Amino acid sequence: MIDDLWYKNGVIYCLSVGTYMDANGDGIGDFSGLLRRLDYLHGLGITAIWLMPFQPSPNRDDGYDISDYYDVDPRYGTLGDFVEFTHGCQQRGIRVIIDLVVNHTSDQHAWFRSARGSKDSPYRDWYVWSDKKPANANTGMVFPGVQKSTWTRDKQAGAWYFHRFYDFQPDLNTSNPHVQAEILKIMGFWIQLGVSGFRMDAVPFVIATKGASRRKPVEQYDMLRSFREFLQWRQGNAIILAEANVLPETDMEYFGRDGDRMHMMFNFHVNQHLFYALASADTKPLAKALTATKPRPATAQWGLFLRNHDELDLGRLSKPQRETVFEAFGPDKSMQLYDRGIRRRLAPMLGGDRRRIELAYSVMCTLPGTPVIRYGDELGMGDNLDLPERSCARTPMQWSTEPHAGFTESDRPCVPVIDNGPYGYEHVNAAKQRRDPNSMLNWTERIVRMRKEVPEVGWGDFKVIASRNPAILIIRYDWRNNSVLFVHNFAEKPLEISFDVGLPDDAGNLLVNLLTEDHSRADDAGRHKLLIEAYGYRWYRVGGLDYLLKRSDIDTNEPRTRRQSS
Repeated sequence: MIDDLWYKNGVIYCLSVGTYMDANGDGIGDFSGLLRRLDYLHGLGITAIWLMPFQPSPNRDDGYDISDYYDVDPRYGTLGDFVEFTHGCQQRGIRVIIDLVVNHTSDQHAWFRSARGSKDSPYRDWYVWSDKKPANANTGMVFPGVQKSTWTRDKQAGAWYFHRFYDFQPDLNTSNPHVQAEILKIMGFWIQLGVSGFRMDAVPFVIATKGASRRKPVEQYDMLRSFREFLQWRQGNAIILAEANVLPETDMEYFGRDGDRMHMMFNFHVNQHLFYALASADTKPLAKALTATKPRPATAQWGLFLRNHDELDLGRLSKPQRETVFEAFGPDKSMQLYDRGIRRRLAPMLGGDRRRIELAYSVMCTLPGTPVIRYGDELGMGDNLDLPERSCARTPMQWSTEPHAGFTESDRPCVPVIDNGPYGYEHVNAAKQRRDPNSMLNWTERIVRMRKEVPEVGWGDFKVIASRNPAILIIRYDWRNNSVLFVHNFAEKPLEISFDVGLPDDAGNLLVNLLTEDHSRADDAGRHKLLIEAYGYRWYRVGGLDYLLKRSDIDTNEPRTRRQSS
């Protein structure tokens, strides 16, 4: 019996209502329109939708400047529309995760308006203030080169307020017990409306102590346990997916050594080394990153991704590694952002090379964790570098060859649709690709379906199998008396390789290809020899296709052996 933890072996799809469905009030946008697109997502095979912020907001930071946590922005509909949407998802077996943005609010939030109005306001201590400009005001910016300070003087308040992000996003004083209690209420509210979990934004900043006198913030990890306890009490199978770009030695502090904190975290460490491997054809640092992030509680899971709605952060790479990735995928300054990342979508980064795009997604789907796909990447959508900062990779979903890509009937989309060049909507759109059996969309649908049929990746233990060529990555997963093995060639030329599966007896002699009829049998020495094409990949099930008959009901630490005859 497979354990009932849905996030361990699913596929998550990330979208923004504002760029996935139009929000110009023309009758086809908002949650009502999104509800009509659920059959597309159901056909794609995803198991959960991650929604970026849709609450009321001045929208100066794509909705991450929230002005009311308990409502839906009128551009996207009403709470009733949202409930109909979550109900439609439940009918199709799709769960909904929403952004929980509680490190800061908009400066237009009623709490901050009250706090700045009087020192006696009950909300004054919900934010972080200083009577004088702190000495460290010019350090710690999240957006260097764009953001000038982390402290801004408010004339009405007669004091300086702290903001880790933009100046219109004042930080909440999350050490305040009243603020923590409010965060729980926000979670409880949306759980009641059909949400199955939260992607918690900027978790290291949420749990850090804040204030002018704090030279070095201290992480309050027990806060994470409080969030989880509340969530499990309200809905036992709800989860928190943490955005925490931290070093591997800190991972267990976020998961909790007893698995009592975050259910999931994005694996930024592996993500950055994966892009280095794609740029250099050297998988050794990636293998080390996989080993470094291997420890986690049994109930915890990594979220694996290629690109998200932010820049590709390369801050964890060494300077030579970072320069290699910049040169390969973002050589022009216009492609770079915040002195640390690349602001492009995946397809143009890889030069539109279908082989490399498939390789990247095949690797993501076979690394230890749950794949997270960003809207439009299943089509190979591009970017618009004429748009500022991260907006270049947040262009509207390209549905068809209709005007404005079928995204809106309005003459003025909220964000310009890509309408020229090889990534223009006339060339890249869902309707056209749905009709083409060899399209990126249909390839993605097939790979998602197959990923869900190899629970060993989500549940099992893994081992990186040594290869003499650094361009080759071989990973084997073992779970409940079954094994799967994946081979990827990061090189731009074909390679001939030889390897031993590493299982006892003759258990690894047969490798059944899950994607084609190209199976492999070991030689007399127990080694497999493959000729793998440039940017090629292989998905193998070890042994025959009677693996379901071999699967045990319990996990064991015993090595995999041949099935005994009855």
